[in-house]
Amino acid sequence: MKIYIDGEFYDKENAKISVFDHGLLYGDGVFEGIRFYNGRVFRLEEHIDRLFDSARAICLKVGLDKAAMTKAVLDTIRFNELRDGYVRLVVTRGSGDLGLNPNLCPKATVFIIASKITLYSEDKYVNGLDVVTCATRRIPHGALSPMVKSLNYLNNIMAKIEAQIAGAGEGLMLNEQGFVSECTGDNIFTIKNGVIYTPPISSGALAGVTRNVVFEIAAEMGITIQEPNMTRYDIYTADECFLTGTAAEVIPAVKLDTRPIGDGTPGPLTKKLIARFRELTVTTGEPIY
Repeated sequence: MKIYIDGEFYDKENAKISVFDHGLLYGDGVFEGIRFYNGRVFRLEEHIDRLFDSARAICLKVGLDKAAMTKAVLDTIRFNELRDGYVRLVVTRGSGDLGLNPNLCPKATVFIIASKITLYSEDKYVNGLDVVTCATRRIPHGALSPMVKSLNYLNNIMAKIEAQIAGAGEGLMLNEQGFVSECTGDNIFTIKNGVIYTPPISSGALAGVTRNVVFEIAAEMGITIQEPNMTRYDIYTADECFLTGTAAEVIPAVKLDTRPIGDGTPGPLTKKLIARFRELTVTTGEPIY
């Protein structure tokens, strides 16, 4: 494995950043997870755009323009001779002192890892995930915009720990008003009477790239998507439910808090969305080679 750090490639064993890097000391930075399939990077432009938007929102100067960053991602995949896998693209504030002052970090650190990822077993895509509601609430917009995909994921991690202790595959996170926001690493959708519903971004959800793909597929299929404020009631009474994310892709959710959603199995519309999503991933995207 060869890892990109600030324009150079290093063996995994020698790929290191400073202990004074503020990404490590304070979670001060942003990242993207990106998938590539069949020699094509899926939705690369959208991921790069979101990375730069996140960086701008936290006043982080990336140090590369979008074209150079795109090339760095593609070069990293090529250097590792991969056709299918996952990219973790990270930009930190860079090395500074032990204080918070970002002005003492003269240059951002950029590193890129191209590897594999398996978030859920294939069994979960066939039979669906169990989800539990977490006590940990989603960080509100007034504290840190959930639109920023920052390196500080402790909020999500604590919710994930709750889900794991409960023996569930995912955890549902509510916002401070009690409305559904998202899961610990995925956006959530329900289906009721042929209409798809998902929480609005204002609820604290991340504007997921895969979430946007579902909107496109639904439009292609002539299916309505609505974005109302949602509560757990809307999930308990749904006909179907599914989650989306770059690592998770599109995966059915069949229980919330031990209660079956619909008949407790992946629904027919969810299966159609998964099939169409998988078709898109292997036929569209930025060519690597």
